[in-house]
Amino acid sequence: MDDINNNYFIGNERQELVKLTAKLANRLQTNISPDDVKQLRKLITDGINAGCYNRDKYGLNPVIRSLRTADALARYIAPDRAMTITILLYNLCKKGKTLSVDTVKQAFGDDIARLVQGMLNIAQLYTRQASVTDDNFHKLLISLAQDLRVVIIMIVDRLALMKVIAHHSDEKFVHDISLESRYLYAPLAHRLGLYTVKSELEDLSLKYLNNKVYEQIAAKLSETKEVRDAYVADFIKPIRQALNESGLKFEIKGRTKSINSIWNKMKNKDVDLAGMYDLFAIRIILDTPPDQEKKECWIAYSLVTDIYTANVMRLKDWISIPKSNGYESLHITVKGPKDKWVEVQIRTKRMDEIAERGLAAHWKYKGVKSDAEADRWMNNVREVLEAGSQGPMDMIRDMHINLYENEVFVFTPRGDLFKLPQGATVLDFAFHIHSKLGCQCTGARVDGKNQKLNYRLKSGDMVEILTSSTQQPRLDWLNHVVTSKARNKIKQAVNEARIKKADMAREMLQRRFKNRKIELDEAMMAKLIKRRGYKNTIDFFVDVEEGKIEVGQVLDDYNAISQHIADASAGKLNSHETAEKFVLQQPGAKEETPSDDILVIGGNVKGINYKLSKCCNPIFGDKIVGFIASDGAIKIHRADCGNVHHMKERYPYRFIKSEWSGKLGKQFATTLKVVGRDDIGIVSNITSVINKEGDTILRSISINSNGGLFEGYLVIGISSLDNLDQLMKKIKNLKGVKDVQRT
Repeated sequence: MDDINNNYFIGNERQELVKLTAKLANRLQTNISPDDVKQLRKLITDGINAGCYNRDKYGLNPVIRSLRTADALARYIAPDRAMTITILLYNLCKKGKTLSVDTVKQAFGDDIARLVQGMLNIAQLYTRQASVTDDNFHKLLISLAQDLRVVIIMIVDRLALMKVIAHHSDEKFVHDISLESRYLYAPLAHRLGLYTVKSELEDLSLKYLNNKVYEQIAAKLSETKEVRDAYVADFIKPIRQALNESGLKFEIKGRTKSINSIWNKMKNKDVDLAGMYDLFAIRIILDTPPDQEKKECWIAYSLVTDIYTANVMRLKDWISIPKSNGYESLHITVKGPKDKWVEVQIRTKRMDEIAERGLAAHWKYKGVKSDAEADRWMNNVREVLEAGSQGPMDMIRDMHINLYENEVFVFTPRGDLFKLPQGATVLDFAFHIHSKLGCQCTGARVDGKNQKLNYRLKSGDMVEILTSSTQQPRLDWLNHVVTSKARNKIKQAVNEARIKKADMAREMLQRRFKNRKIELDEAMMAKLIKRRGYKNTIDFFVDVEEGKIEVGQVLDDYNAISQHIADASAGKLNSHETAEKFVLQQPGAKEETPSDDILVIGGNVKGINYKLSKCCNPIFGDKIVGFIASDGAIKIHRADCGNVHHMKERYPYRFIKSEWSGKLGKQFATTLKVVGRDDIGIVSNITSVINKEGDTILRSISINSNGGLFEGYLVIGISSLDNLDQLMKKIKNLKGVKDVQRT
């Protein structure tokens, strides 16, 4: 690249450019053709001269960085042609640069264009300023990458960057890069089986984040290296002799644990460096046919344990039963010279290759969290890598990442990241954040553009919810949501709004009745509502509030029904078959002489038309009275029902003494009002108590939260008053519940 302006390079960058180019050409000569090299050289040279390869805000040279990444990739991964070309072209395709993804597609093909697009997607992700420690960030990165090779490029690029920032002047930059490496890229490398990369990322992160600890351990290891090497040589000598005599083909390696691994063990086991018996490990790698692997590994085990005493409690047999992620090895701990414990790992070349450089699924190893779908997919990757003689990158080229195809990951303006199901809308997201935000949502700004409630979110969207204090949920919102939380909250909010309207209409009617000096009777109002064709009172009162029914007409209808009932009571009541056996007082009779007859209700009573009143919902065990309605049916009320007092003042002659004959063999509906602190989980605790009662069911629940308190109305089915009293005591004893009342 002699035709590049010398002013572009600083210090020894030109020399490094020449050296990296030569190394790459040597390492990739079988992967990249001379035509590829020629075309890449021209594109990069033109890009530099056109000012498309300007240094980033941290002063890093993007050309040198790309070559470092390509070199590291060749050293650690053995990449395919597409990965190398993607690394070298990516910077030219960033926003505002000269090269488009379509141009890359025309020049180099669909595969490379897809990788470049994946790199651009991830670059866009970093503009969201989300926390890399959030597990959703990991999932979103994998989802946006679209191709496994993009994730590998990102991991190796981070390692190449970590190796050159030790003396960077911007300490915050070094700290942030190191933090990302520890919490994002090292775990990803671990999951893909890139253990050497993972170890180096962790060691460098520790070096930059906690340099004092890193230097102390490094210095101690350096001081003891000579002694440690001598000990390893003495330990290996008899094992090597025994293996040679057995005729096994083998290789023995001794390795010291990584500094980060040592530091973790020191913290977790609360020991110093001198107290760690597994500071280093011996690895025996057998060269054996696949059908002899297990047999020869156990032969090696027998030879080692004949020489040194094994700690059987620390035997880890991952050959007979491999780990769920595919990891295979036989680990034993033996007492070596000077009574020191030494870990010995026995595996074959195939096992070692996969463990050291393969992309095997390794998500569960040493407690790394995962989910079932990810495990299945990563196991599939492992099987592909272990099959055939093709290069691993060739074999995974067509494996698209779809682990999280049923989920979307979206950002708030502050960078918080949330997971939602595929198909979720702006309205789903608003309710996911907070119920109040959902109820007042009018739309959103998604990546700076205004969108409606039903806009379907895509992974990576940045969503700012727009609200209005006058906005109210509507039933048609149910067509715009897919999450159960949003659906439930919309239904609840609409129901609460209707109840509020109904209460306002009821209060208005009561005032109008009072102005007309008419006493409102609930039974007659219920009769009026039924005659108008309404199945429930809420619908009726909502229509009154919304002006669909005139208040004056309600008053006229009420007076007509009242007069009709009075006439029927005066002359026709005794003609009703259901009341023939009772002697009823006529209007004007003294209240002090009620009928001595008693209505007994229960499962064995026949021929009596009675109903349990809905205004007070009596249940077995309540003191009850009967009231003969205008249609001859007998309404059973609780004796303490508020309506009973008013009805006795006007119609004392229509009351009958009543009592229970026994349980009716069914559940009775009753409503409980619960008041308490609006704590997380309190509603689920209440419903759990109800569900544990064998003869009790929860029919409906309505919750209203305000100012740290909640007020809930629970309609339950229960068999008796005694059971109800016990249930109320249990609910009242729950933490956070202040009061429980029956309404």
